[in-house]
Amino acid sequence: MKGIILYRSKYGATKKYADWLSEETGFPCMETGKANSDEMQKYDVIILGGGIYASGIAGLSFLKKNIGKWKDKKIIVFCDGASPYEESTFQEIIKHNMKDELEGIPCFYCRGAWDMESMKFADKKLCQLLRKAVAKKDPSDYEVWERALMEAGDDRCDWTDKKYLEPVLELLAEEPN
Repeated sequence: MKGIILYRSKYGATKKYADWLSEETGFPCMETGKANSDEMQKYDVIILGGGIYASGIAGLSFLKKNIGKWKDKKIIVFCDGASPYEESTFQEIIKHNMKDELEGIPCFYCRGAWDMESMKFADKKLCQLLRKAVAKKDPSDYEVWERALMEAGDDRCDWTDKKYLEPVLELLAEEPN
């Protein structure tokens, strides 16, 4: 089985997961911005990873644009974000992102990292505004992601862990149907 790991990483967590997957599978890693869709024809498996920003999965546009060419490929998506895993929230992310021709493609969540200091100006401002809005709520009413946002504050947090990749590796180990 020949595969590749494509990723779009804004702050490093997705790249870390892609590198870990590469170590486990022997598949090469490549940023989606450097990937050539025609080159992907030589692979049996395409794994795409991206961070979650405003409920969208970074790099997914590359998959959407090329999915028609890759009907015979085993495709897996993983995404990462700063929030702890919460089933209903993740299902909303899947519903929002994995629709139409992407529906049914397996998608997995990995917890990422948080570092306000390394964020670009616009992302930092958005997070600051979001925290300001959340701070007006009663903490007992916080959703999981709101609690995580408020707890992280300005601290540097790294929740990345290889254990989040276990479901991806299990799926790869399954015999093709």
